[in-house]
Parts: sequence; structure tokens; C-alpha cells
Amino acid sequence: MSRKAAVVALTALAPISWGSTYFVTTEFLPPDRPLFTGLMRALPAGLLLLALTRKLPQGAWWWKSAVLGALNIGAFFPLLFLAAYRLPGGVAAVVGSVGPLFVVGLAALFLGEKPTVRTLLTAIAAAFGVSLVVLKAGAAFDTVGVLAGLLSSLSMSAGVVFTKRWGRPEGVGALALTGWQLTAGGLIILPIAFLIEGAPPALTGTHLAGYAYLAFGNTAISYFLWFRGIERLSASSVTLLGPLSPITAAIIGWVALGQALGAVQLLGMTIAFGATLAGQLSPRKAKEVGPIGEADAESFSSTEGNGQEVSMDLEGSAVRR
Repeated sequence: MSRKAAVVALTALAPISWGSTYFVTTEFLPPDRPLFTGLMRALPAGLLLLALTRKLPQGAWWWKSAVLGALNIGAFFPLLFLAAYRLPGGVAAVVGSVGPLFVVGLAALFLGEKPTVRTLLTAIAAAFGVSLVVLKAGAAFDTVGVLAGLLSSLSMSAGVVFTKRWGRPEGVGALALTGWQLTAGGLIILPIAFLIEGAPPALTGTHLAGYAYLAFGNTAISYFLWFRGIERLSASSVTLLGPLSPITAAIIGWVALGQALGAVQLLGMTIAFGATLAGQLSPRKAKEVGPIGEADAESFSSTEGNGQEVSMDLEGSAVRR
């Protein structure tokens, strides 16, 4: 397996893991506590990574970590949950699936990654495939919900692009950077969760097991792989892995919950998966230097962000991540 394929495969584990969120939330967690669930996903995972790495931000990285934490976690989670509550699941997922198009535009603006016709068509095909998988006939639309879904997608897309642009400080690993962002995002969610949802609910052993999975497997490990992938792949390559999340959620729903998969859903999964694979194809290869000064054997794109030559989350389902 080439280095590029290995990086893509590891990064893909993140959206695949996020595809299990809906199943875990509905089967293992207390109902109607989306913000508390977001808090329990982010803050314990961030604090654990801080304890393991024993590194805190220095200088400008205090505010950069806060910005990235807000974009990737702190603003993204509340907006995502607002969309999930205001919209049917399929509509929320389709609204969220426009993320690759946001990333293409932001990457062109801030990273100098020129969008190609192939990239745009692939992003559109991915969104179309997701819509076939999750959108039901007669689905209702809500203006506030749609706006929240679009803003959540834009927030995560900006997080991908600025994580790529800023890289990470010399001598700081991706694990520490992940911890900074999760902690900052969790601290942003904390007052919002208590203000809107009140005191935490009584938790059973099943609830604690579900939260432990979400915090450590679904968040700490998955976001580490996601941010690591952002460093090594192009912005469009990373974000076009996002459709793997609703595909995974649909498969888990079929296997574990007995939810039907018809011909239209299977066609949509095929289109979305094909777009994901097409998004990983690179028209050229070049040797380039990553954020920590290591030469990569293969590259996907380059930019001058952060004063270095570097190569470049989005999640396609607004309900299942």
C-alpha cells in the first residue's frame, strides 16, 4: 500500500466512526440531551489528550486553538444539533452534505487550491448520492433548521481549511493539537448546554458506556486521525471522505435496527462512495514538505499557508456525526 493510500485509509476511519453516532445516541444515551452529548464527546476527550501530551498552546496558538476549536467543535456541534431538531434527518444530512463545496471555495480563497471541474463535479455527485440515501419523499423544510445546517457545514468547512492553513507549531504533535481543539470546543459548549438543557441527567451504566465510546473512540481517536489527514491531504480530498459517514450510518441502521435499504438507497450509496473514491485521485505527484518538516513521498496539493509548503471535516450527515 502506498503512503497516500495508507493516509487516506486512516483518515477515512474518522467519518466511518462518526457514522455510528446516531446508533449509539439512540440506543445507549438519554434522550433529548444533544448539547450535553456534544459536551461529553468533546471535553473529556480533550482533557484526556492534554493529560497524555502534557503540552499547552504557546503565544498565538492560544487564540488559534480557540478559533479552530470553535469552528470544528464549539460552533459546529450546537448548530448541527439545532438542524437535527428542526429538520427531518434526511433533510439535515443533505444540507450538511454541501460541505465539500464550501471547502472547495474556502480552499481556493485561503489556501490557493484552484478548484477543478472534476473536483466540483465530484462534490456535487457526493451530495446527490447522500440525498438518495437519506432523503425521504415529502420531507419538510424549516428555514431556521436549513440555515443552522448550512452554518454548521460552513463552520466545519472553515475548520478544515484553517487547520490546513495554520498547520501546527514546531515540536507539537497532531495529538496535542487535537486535544487543544477538543478542549476549547468543549468549553464553548459547556455554558450553552447548561443554559439550554439545565443540569446533567441521571446516568446509568449503559449511558456511561455510550458516552465513553463517543468521547474516546468516536471523538479523541477519530478527530486525531481527521486532523492528521488534513495535514497530509488536500482540502478537497479530506472533505470528500465525508460521505462515508451517512453510508456507514445507513448500513448500521440496516444491520442493527432493521431499517430497510431499497434500490434508490443502494444507488445513492454507490454514487456517494464512487465520488469519495474519485475525490482521492491526484492528477500529479510532487515532493513536498509537511507542517513538521517531513518530506512526503506523494502530494495532493500545495499552498503557502503558514509560511511553509504544506498539503491538505467534512462530515456528510448532520444527524449521524
